[in-house]
Amino acid sequence: MADLSAHHGSKASADRLKKRKAAQWRLQAYGIAAIFLAGLALATLLSTVLKQASGALSESYVSLEVPLPPEEVDPEGTGDPTEIGRADFGGLVKDALKERFPSATSRSDRRELYDIVSSGATFELRDRVMSDPSLIGGTEPFTLLASDVTDLYMKGDFGRLQSQPHAGTLGIIRTEEEDTVMVSSSANDFAQALGTVKGELLEQAAFQRRQAGLQERGVEAFESRAASATDADQKAQLEAEAVSRATERDRLLAIAEDLERRASEAGGTEALADSAPSILLKVGTGWIKLTELNTQGGIGNIVVPIGDTEEFAPDDWGYYIHELPENARKVSDKQVVWIETLRNAGELETVFNTRFFTSGDSREPELAGIWGAAVGTFWTMLVTFALAFPIGVLAAIYLEEFAPKNKLTDFIEVNINNLAAVPSIVFGLLGLAVFLNFFGVPRSSPLAGGIVLALMTLPTIIIASRASIRAVPPSIRDAALGLGASRLQTSFHHVFPLAMPGILTGTIIGMAQALGETAPLIMIGMVAFIVDIPTGITDSATVLPVQVFRWSDFPERAFEARTGAAICVLLLFLVVMNALAVFLRKRFERRW
Repeated sequence: MADLSAHHGSKASADRLKKRKAAQWRLQAYGIAAIFLAGLALATLLSTVLKQASGALSESYVSLEVPLPPEEVDPEGTGDPTEIGRADFGGLVKDALKERFPSATSRSDRRELYDIVSSGATFELRDRVMSDPSLIGGTEPFTLLASDVTDLYMKGDFGRLQSQPHAGTLGIIRTEEEDTVMVSSSANDFAQALGTVKGELLEQAAFQRRQAGLQERGVEAFESRAASATDADQKAQLEAEAVSRATERDRLLAIAEDLERRASEAGGTEALADSAPSILLKVGTGWIKLTELNTQGGIGNIVVPIGDTEEFAPDDWGYYIHELPENARKVSDKQVVWIETLRNAGELETVFNTRFFTSGDSREPELAGIWGAAVGTFWTMLVTFALAFPIGVLAAIYLEEFAPKNKLTDFIEVNINNLAAVPSIVFGLLGLAVFLNFFGVPRSSPLAGGIVLALMTLPTIIIASRASIRAVPPSIRDAALGLGASRLQTSFHHVFPLAMPGILTGTIIGMAQALGETAPLIMIGMVAFIVDIPTGITDSATVLPVQVFRWSDFPERAFEARTGAAICVLLLFLVVMNALAVFLRKRFERRW
């Protein structure tokens, strides 16, 4: 017999062992790296969603004195809520805003002014007065819901005003044009602001040069094609296009050179267009928006009256820069001034947004809530469970305990496995064609959605239930049958209770999958705009995934935060359902 000790202690054996250990170490490293990357991706996803959702947790309110003259609100003096509800509360709110900011005289200014307060504030004011007619005739301040524009500005989504240092005395010279003034500081307080504006000019010049470069490439392309063209007409057309591109190139380069020249000059005066940073002056209790700027001041328009004083000490005035141009944000400079005036006066506050968790859907983002979708989800999942669980469990028990093993049951088993892989939208098409169009199930109702999701969940429940039933030891069945129990009694009194943990786990996992489905519910109309809270399975409703889908498609920026918050609520539903699955598995688990 050969001596194996020498073989195992050889250098080749040591090298092989070293390679095996290195391979094992690499496998462990790959596994740790994969877990780390997966955790990092999950943490990034959750942090992004939570950061986006944080904006929906607060809302802003404007405190405004709204006169309620009896002759307009309750001309008959009856105190009847029906009569009070017919009053023009929207007009009263607009009148109060005009009284608060009388300088907003043009139609466009007033349209922007009215946009500070939500359209839903009118209905809330009406409901409050209808419930308490004693408010009629008073002028006490009312808390009105702010619009999404105001709310987003308060949260800093449109940037913030940046206070600038200053040391000079500001002089005001009124011009012949109404609300236009010349401002001049005794020091070069606006030199930094002018530098910021000139920096913006350089960025614009760089953009114009990039556009000119595109035109230059067009010139080269058309000249090359013209040189190789054989048809005279086509050649002339290509040459004309090359000349046109060259003309546009020269025009863009001239604009870029002019912008660069203006940016390189020291001092000077620059016009502040909508594409330039906004310069706003707080003078006393009023505000001025500059339209032209130099190192000591410039020309501006009065947004909020500043009084008759023509000279202000350094402590009585200040100026701010909003580096995001006015044409790049939804809130205008005038709206910024009005919002800042309300905030400085303590008439604008931000509170926790309980409305989001107690209201239904709305076209206005500040009025939109998740409660309607949450209730619709509850009813839909209730119908899904009521249909899928008993049918799926009974089918699994029959196939495992009673059905003969032949070609028919093999065919059924193969099709159940195949149905588990069918795209969910196919079930939506089935629900649309059969349940809605043929059986007349109410469209957009939790009943229709629950039936469709139950069909989609059935294969998952059947497969999980069969696996759980199959895992019960045969000795349990033999013992029951040996004591005289029937097959039915054995299945339902012994096998089913022992298989219950796996059945419930599979059921809840299938329900969690159904909870996140959107495509089949869109096919049966649950994507419709539903304002009312559903009270039953036949009422029109929507569900959380569809609500997330709808809000993510809305153009209003405030819906971004509500989309993130709705995702968090949906994830909470999923976590609760999976936690319930773990609890039930531990609660009913038996060891043998």
